[in-house]
Amino acid sequence: MKYKILVTDPISDTGISILKDNNCEVIDCTKDKSKISDIIHEIDGWIIRSGTQITPDDIQSATKLQVIGRAGVGIDNINLSSATKYGVVVMNVPDGNSISAAEHTMAMILTLSRNVHLGHSTLNEGSWERANLVGNELRNKTLGVVGLGRIGREVISRALSFDMKILGYDPYVNKELFNNDKVEIVDIDELTINSDIITLHVPLNDSTKDLFDSKRLSQMKKNSKIINVARGGIINESDLADALNNDVISGAGIDVFSSEPLTQDNPLSKAKNILLTPHLGASTYEAKEGVSLSICNQVVNFLKESKLDNAVNVPISDMGILKKLQPYLELSELIGKIQSQLIDEPVTKVKIDCYGPIDDIKPISIGLIKGLLSSIVDNRINYINALSIAEERGIELSNTFTPQIDKYANLIDCYVYTNNRTINVGGGVFFGNKFRILKFMDHEINF
Repeated sequence: MKYKILVTDPISDTGISILKDNNCEVIDCTKDKSKISDIIHEIDGWIIRSGTQITPDDIQSATKLQVIGRAGVGIDNINLSSATKYGVVVMNVPDGNSISAAEHTMAMILTLSRNVHLGHSTLNEGSWERANLVGNELRNKTLGVVGLGRIGREVISRALSFDMKILGYDPYVNKELFNNDKVEIVDIDELTINSDIITLHVPLNDSTKDLFDSKRLSQMKKNSKIINVARGGIINESDLADALNNDVISGAGIDVFSSEPLTQDNPLSKAKNILLTPHLGASTYEAKEGVSLSICNQVVNFLKESKLDNAVNVPISDMGILKKLQPYLELSELIGKIQSQLIDEPVTKVKIDCYGPIDDIKPISIGLIKGLLSSIVDNRINYINALSIAEERGIELSNTFTPQIDKYANLIDCYVYTNNRTINVGGGVFFGNKFRILKFMDHEINF
């Protein structure tokens, strides 16, 4: 069978060759997206990067579409709920850009510290400003890393080679994973006040939006700098422009923006002492090649063998039992999300007890971990990487299965342990796939 694959953002030639070598017809609309509507109803797969928005109307029109492949991490530009509703698998490449983003962070730190960007621009203007562009060494400076996931840790590894002192902040990470001699874990206020340079590596969500506003920026040292290669919106752009123009802080390096592409009316475009780059964190040949190869192989493997790699919205590899387990997976993720709202310190252990007919407990456990961590990790968590992310953060996972239960047909009973608290939530699936919360903090309830 020949599959039609629509490609609407640039991927590597090697990736294109993988598709063609596996009996796929590649429809290239990277230079002219106006043709998409003419062929969308014919495609079996769709490969994108960050430059394509896939809307509910697109998914509804693509009546043969089976899989969307995102060559990279973020899936903000894909309407995930519509894809799930219409049975379209969404895949990404969660680890393909970590090194590139970390290296771009270091490039911005070095550029700001040594005034490279100002030296270049003044020379182009015909000025020799050497005396006015004295920079700073990184040695013995304090780097504050907000978000200690994969990219944050890659930045720390590189900063240590410059003999920098590291302050780390992540309210959900296990401090025992870090060597105290190399990384001091502190709260965000202490990090903000004491860092010479602050770099952000957290997701954009309700708790991180405008995390650095005028109030927090005013806590920084007057000669300090801030870097954002994570997501636009974590720093309030108007507040940052004011802080730079009024010498509240000495510089900023910004790669991501609340609205892209950057427009001339954005206050950062005219702020002083700022280094701007057009979302280049993942833009390296190596990252492009890596994510292209990965996503093309993933799409081919799914279309030919129904194999799921890094599937964001499909939790198990056996498609035959998906329908049977789906309500329990949704319930377990919901329980995890409820518990995440009650936690304000690192999780050390998660215990999941399943009762009744749901004997395939691994997907249930993954769903619960996914819900628990979905709002607090710095990359898109899915059913493939949930357990490895939990392991990275030092979370011990245990689960049990008991085939019989007295009061209910089934029960998913979860305990989340921190150093100081134990949080219990349990629930079941009732007739018509209705969800009920049946336990809360070891008390029997029903809502």
